[in-house]
Amino acid sequence: MDTVRAPDSGTGESGEVLAPPAPGSPAAPSLGPKVRSAARWSLINTVVMRLGNFATGIVLARFALGPAEWGVYGVSQTVLLVLLSANELGVGLAIVRWEGDARRFAPTVLTLSTLSSGLLYVALFAAAPTVAGLLGSPDAAGVLRVMCLCVVIDGVAQVPGGFLTREFAQGRRMAVDGLNFVVSTSLTLVLAFEGWGAMSFAWGAVAGNVVTLVGCGLAAPGTLRFGWDPGQARALLRFGLPLAGASMLALAVVNVDTMVVGATLGNVSLGFYVLAFNISGWPVRIISEAARRVSFAGFSRLAGSPQALAQGFSRALGVLITGTVPLCVLLGVLAKPVVELIYGRHWSPAAAALPWLMVLGLIRIGGELAYDCLVAIGQRRSLFVVQGLWLAALIPVLLVAARVNGIVGVSQAHVLVGGGMVVPVFLFALSRGGIGVGLIARACAWPFLGGAVMAAVVLGLRHSFGDGRLALLAIGAVALAAYTACVLPSRAFLRGVPPHRGRHRSAAPVRPARQDVR
Repeated sequence: MDTVRAPDSGTGESGEVLAPPAPGSPAAPSLGPKVRSAARWSLINTVVMRLGNFATGIVLARFALGPAEWGVYGVSQTVLLVLLSANELGVGLAIVRWEGDARRFAPTVLTLSTLSSGLLYVALFAAAPTVAGLLGSPDAAGVLRVMCLCVVIDGVAQVPGGFLTREFAQGRRMAVDGLNFVVSTSLTLVLAFEGWGAMSFAWGAVAGNVVTLVGCGLAAPGTLRFGWDPGQARALLRFGLPLAGASMLALAVVNVDTMVVGATLGNVSLGFYVLAFNISGWPVRIISEAARRVSFAGFSRLAGSPQALAQGFSRALGVLITGTVPLCVLLGVLAKPVVELIYGRHWSPAAAALPWLMVLGLIRIGGELAYDCLVAIGQRRSLFVVQGLWLAALIPVLLVAARVNGIVGVSQAHVLVGGGMVVPVFLFALSRGGIGVGLIARACAWPFLGGAVMAAVVLGLRHSFGDGRLALLAIGAVALAAYTACVLPSRAFLRGVPPHRGRHRSAAPVRPARQDVR
């Protein structure tokens, strides 16, 4: 019987200990170049795909779909994301995390992932009308049944996709994602202009996921083999189920607002809110998703060295926040002119919620990186506590806020709960893992100062020059220059160069943290 090594202690049927990857393994020194290369490819991939999705969204919002259709799509997408957070029971991460030859236990992973995803889809198919009705969008039942076919396809694709992540093969992953984008976008646009409404998103998503499955299978040959080993299955479930639960809680936190808005305010308000939330997600998707494609694998390798992990996490957080703050400030302070310029005046109600959602975007970026770090160091109970508290506090606050102040109240409630309760809890959990508040404060101090200066510059210049296209371009350029000047003192820290050696070319930078996405 093949045995596997799990990150948590345990034994297989043969009595062999299932242990975490050994820190300081011989392969560790060679991982730096792989991580840097993977991070570059991941960033290019994410930027290209998100810009393409951004352009597609503009075309659909301006010429094909209205707020009601976006509302139905938002409900369906929310349910899909929650299901995808746990469709493979968390065992797919073992392909990335576990030590040894992953091909030995990959067939068991594939069998578990496919069975659980299939059963989940059958349950959703039967419950779709009830789910859609509870979320205030009865018309979404058919869209749910089609779009959630992606749950089954994704379950099968977990293993080949996991091998690409394990090997830091982000170049091959970019080619797969590119094909997915071309196929899914083309089909979505054709169907939308033919009058299919929100169903166009559903069939486009299914077609794109089929392409991803085929592409990942070709890019990681020999990984789509089914098999079963009871000992491996038990070890995989011990490892994966807590992570699946924490992941589902995390997705519920991000998406419960959509459910609340749909159930209390209706499809039209939900459409405006979904658009605003999607805009606020641009920095998260472009910067954070690129980082998360390699963060989990990287933090897993650093888990055996608390000092290296703390330095790697703080620097990774500093890089992410430094790159994200200017986007959040520009989109938040210039919300109304940006929305009207890009999507048209009929979407202007979405702008009212956007400034608050940009603050939430920053909280999400830090929280997602902390999530990957806590998983990598085995703090799964901490994740349950954080995500459970977040969700328990958020639901009643969102319900009250939606009735009091509509979609603006919902966005304000998100920031209140996230900043007032969740951030301190995350800081406490990280400190228990050896990552002190001082390091985190150092990573965020200069970007936050730069963001405050940038907001002041934008508000001052906008009052003088107005909201014309050329004026907005000029204001943005001046504000970015001011921000750059503010964050320059942190460049040595972000590069991993000790301050007293920052002027010497011979300084040996600390290797950056590795990053990965589920």
